[in-house]
Amino acid sequence: MGFYLYKGLKKPLVFFGLKGKYIIYAVGVIGAGVVAALILSKFGLLGSLVGLAATAGGVYLIFRRQDKYGLYDKTKNFNQIFIFPKRLNNNKILKNGNSKKTRI
Repeated sequence: MGFYLYKGLKKPLVFFGLKGKYIIYAVGVIGAGVVAALILSKFGLLGSLVGLAATAGGVYLIFRRQDKYGLYDKTKNFNQIFIFPKRLNNNKILKNGNSKKTRI
């Protein structure tokens, strides 16, 4: 009896060139940029343009981060100690298994 494991499509979600977690980052930056543009619009057209430019710059930086670090960036821990088990000698195991043959 086996159990089936659903592994998905094995591809990240892509939206306008952004993948996976970077979609959430871009939505956050766009939302904050719209709010900043609305607040800065109190200073006139120039203020709202500054807010929209900051939003565009933030999205651009997210694209650059995605290209530089990728979707699955991992932090490296150099303080780890790796212990590798001794490899088994398969020849000894196979010799013991073959020597116990039954004869008819």
